Amino acid sequence: MTRLLRAFTEHPESVGETYWQHMAMALSFAFPLALAAIASLIHSVFPFLCVKTASRRITQLHDRMVVNRQREASIDPNV
Repeated sequence: MTRLLRAFTEHPESVGETYWQHMAMALSFAFPLALAAIASLIHSVFPFLCVKTASRRITQLHDRMVVNRQREASIDPNV
């Protein structure tokens, strides 16, 4: 049982989150990514629509996930 519990908590703890916090954060990425995927599908059929929608959203999500986390880590004296 402990091994199973660890499977659900090890990664969230490695990024400083609880299981529930990590789930909320992952979902906050999943929905915008789904919308970006839909925009990409529209763009594939109509190349004049949604020209930068998906790439712009991915850049924004990358900044939230990677750039901001690195910035917070450099500010946090406990890291």
